Amino acid sequence: MFRFANPQYLWLLLALPVLLLLFWAAAQQRRRRLARFGRPEILEELMPDVSRGREILKFILFSTAVGLLVLAAARPQFGSKLREEKSQGIEMMLVVDVSNSMLAEDFEPNRLERTKYAIDKLFDGLHQDRVGLIVFAGEPKVQLPITSDYRMAKAFAKRIDPSLVQVQGTAVGKALSQALLSFSSGSENRSRAVILITDGENHEDDVLAQARRAAEGGIRIHTIGIGTPEGAPIQIDGEFVRDEKGEIVVSKLNEEMLAEIADLTGGSYVRSSKQSIGLDEIVKSIEEMEQSELSTVRFEEFNEQYQYLLAIAIALLLAEFLLLDRRNPLFRHLNIFR
Repeated sequence: MFRFANPQYLWLLLALPVLLLLFWAAAQQRRRRLARFGRPEILEELMPDVSRGREILKFILFSTAVGLLVLAAARPQFGSKLREEKSQGIEMMLVVDVSNSMLAEDFEPNRLERTKYAIDKLFDGLHQDRVGLIVFAGEPKVQLPITSDYRMAKAFAKRIDPSLVQVQGTAVGKALSQALLSFSSGSENRSRAVILITDGENHEDDVLAQARRAAEGGIRIHTIGIGTPEGAPIQIDGEFVRDEKGEIVVSKLNEEMLAEIADLTGGSYVRSSKQSIGLDEIVKSIEEMEQSELSTVRFEEFNEQYQYLLAIAIALLLAEFLLLDRRNPLFRHLNIFR
């Protein structure tokens, strides 16, 4: 594949016809001035060292060099290739609860929006680690596979919403099971961590069984409880969610389960506050983990070709500079430029 990295500079090629026009106009004016002194054929006999061919050749060399310099400035590039980068880091999978209970407003504007803000700030502080994102309610969904592209991660984090998951509920166990399967094949378990962000209201499965499975594999699960033990009602489209008896549903933080998950896997549990979601504290714990070598395949920049054009242009300019306007008396008899 061929392309110009800076195609805007190609507009400068329009200067070449202008140079040609100026050269022609200067030559015509010179002829008119010489015609005042006599006939051209007689003047040529009087000026044997003048070489019209040299002037034309110098102009061709100069114009060609200008054209090549413009093309070099536009940076022609050929093809692309894959390059493997290696770094030391940790893989962390964020598992975020997007069930309706995360819309409770005991955090402003609600639990989910505060979580999204904290995740965005987390990605700003990462450097060599890899991150992935899973959202869940009644079922899990991989929102972002493991990656080191933090810009993409931030873009996906901003799209977190309960509508991403078709089935409502809170199946924490299924989400953890999905997280354990979503790490890349090249990293080691000791450098893997799961960050679970939820209010802890699990209604669907045996979450502790998945925690034990993670512990057996050497993967730590850090949990963040967002919400308050007192709880708060849930509003959807301006209306409070009610149970089958017509009473307003109050979502409360289940700290006991989250603390037990963290304890089983050697992770840590943090309760969110209105000042901090808790991600900073968790990341400090993760940074103390043993790092492993991570390899990432990237598309390398296109292969630059401008240096060849630049070298030829410099050579032409040098030749134009060394070429005299008049014939060398030693080689006058050769007359190669007429």
